[in-house]
Amino acid sequence: MIAAKENFPTLTPEEYFTWEEKQLEKHELINGQVYAMSGGSVNHGRIAIRFTSMFDAHLENSGCITGNSDIKVNIVETNNYTYPDASVTCDERDKNTSNYFTYPCLIVEVLSKTTEAYDRGSKFRMYQNNPVLKDYLLVSSTSIEIDLYHKNDAGQWMIINYGEGDIIELKSINLSFPIEQVYRGLTLEPENG
Repeated sequence: MIAAKENFPTLTPEEYFTWEEKQLEKHELINGQVYAMSGGSVNHGRIAIRFTSMFDAHLENSGCITGNSDIKVNIVETNNYTYPDASVTCDERDKNTSNYFTYPCLIVEVLSKTTEAYDRGSKFRMYQNNPVLKDYLLVSSTSIEIDLYHKNDAGQWMIINYGEGDIIELKSINLSFPIEQVYRGLTLEPENG
């Protein structure tokens, strides 16, 4: 999804929730500023659906909750709210909120040309504030490439690059799958510059 800053006064989370309920599109709230989220490509949407479907089926009866791009994530100890493409929480504290997750163990962002730098940079730095986040998955929508940022037991973030023929391993939810499962049937073409 693509974020574009809107020219609004600074909003509190309460004002943001009330205002956003009346909007036709989704908006992220970062440091009191509202950013409109526009739609992605067909591949972007299909890839996001594949992840949420796969996670939901894998986690059935586990007590974990799979979120799609309609579920906000509150950045821990801030008033910032984002919309990842997919997320999973297994934290009991997230069962007490109806508008968002705060403690996902897994977040997925499907990349586009306009959001890739943000998803890899400042957005990831915000997500790192979450003490239970273990896996941050960045997924190309134009080629068979996935980057996994995994927090190891020592609390260090490691990056694992996956390509054709690889098996993705998400330790956060104990799930392994071939990368081709995400890309099956898609026409992959580089985005126009």
